Amino acid sequence: MSRADHMDVAAYALGVLDPQDAERFEEHLATCWACAAELETMVPVVGLLSGIDGEAMAALEQTHTDPALLDRTLMAVRRDRRRTRMRQVFAAAAAVVVFGGLSGVGMAGIFGGDDGKRVPQAGPTLTAPVTAPPNSEPSDPNDPNVGGNEQEGDQHNAVDPGTGVKTTMWLASKEYGTQIDLQLTRLPGPRTCRLVVVRKNATSEVVSTWSVPGGGYGTNTNQLPLELSASTSAALKDIEKIQVQSVDVNGIASPLVTVSDL
Repeated sequence: MSRADHMDVAAYALGVLDPQDAERFEEHLATCWACAAELETMVPVVGLLSGIDGEAMAALEQTHTDPALLDRTLMAVRRDRRRTRMRQVFAAAAAVVVFGGLSGVGMAGIFGGDDGKRVPQAGPTLTAPVTAPPNSEPSDPNDPNVGGNEQEGDQHNAVDPGTGVKTTMWLASKEYGTQIDLQLTRLPGPRTCRLVVVRKNATSEVVSTWSVPGGGYGTNTNQLPLELSASTSAALKDIEKIQVQSVDVNGIASPLVTVSDL
């Protein structure tokens, strides 16, 4: 087994051996694990050497007489591979910079800030303050029609003489029972409230609960009213009254305002 047999790996991988030499090397390869391992490492290199000119190919054929030539060739291939990868990295980075410059505003809108964190979006809630529509004349925040929403059902107004809380309720009969829409003003906070339906048979049902912030609703601090929507299985004809109650930390409820002229 000659030294030339071992040094024909690169020439065989590149396909430059003549048929007789290639057949001889394949016979040698079947019994030489070292050449087999080296040939496996040469497979990715062959693709990189596809652009080398004819003179370089001729130099590779001479590696069986000059062992150092193969080492120099492989070093040159590695340097070319590194340069190619760096060019790809720089090109990709430039593309990112250009894309970012063109669409930075859109990306900021998606992620909501410089830190890349998404801005959490508020989900729907049962209670929502009502804002007045644009108008040349100022609107009274205690006006039930503020917000421009046309409510369904019969309207009922009430003001509690003791607490001063004011409400406007709209009650509509439904197949499932009764729909209740209401607006509250002069409601101070902080506190926890609940909406209670009292039936004519003396039974009651809590149909909604909510928290009032420190500024309240329809107050000097926060002039916006509070609108709520709820429903009950009780038929409208079976309801005696509907009451907004305040619940303290001990769970004791006290009335804030009551609609009873149903």
